[in-house]
Amino acid sequence: QVRLVESGGGLVQAGGALRLSCAASVNIFSFNVMGWYRQAPGKQRELVSSITSHGSTNYADSVKGRFTISRDSAKNTVYLEMNSLKPEDTAVYYCNANWNFWGQGTQVTVSS
Repeated sequence: QVRLVESGGGLVQAGGALRLSCAASVNIFSFNVMGWYRQAPGKQRELVSSITSHGSTNYADSVKGRFTISRDSAKNTVYLEMNSLKPEDTAVYYCNANWNFWGQGTQVTVSS
């Protein structure tokens, strides 16, 4: 059974940084793609970043140059390094695998 567990969220001031982690219960290379999504109050869930099994990455325009997705195959974990955080980055961040499996989410709050 696939299980994704996010961690690393929290409260940070604008300009600060956080690193989110998504630990999978299976080999992450069994997934064609893994990604991070976010959902702010009153808004639709949106893709933030993704990484394919081949290592190709993709970023939303709003986070390009500030966020970096990476993975550690030995730990079956995908990371999202978030720098220069802005109040508009405030949201619940979800890990996703193969557009099918979801984690429980982790709250990121950026204060101005």
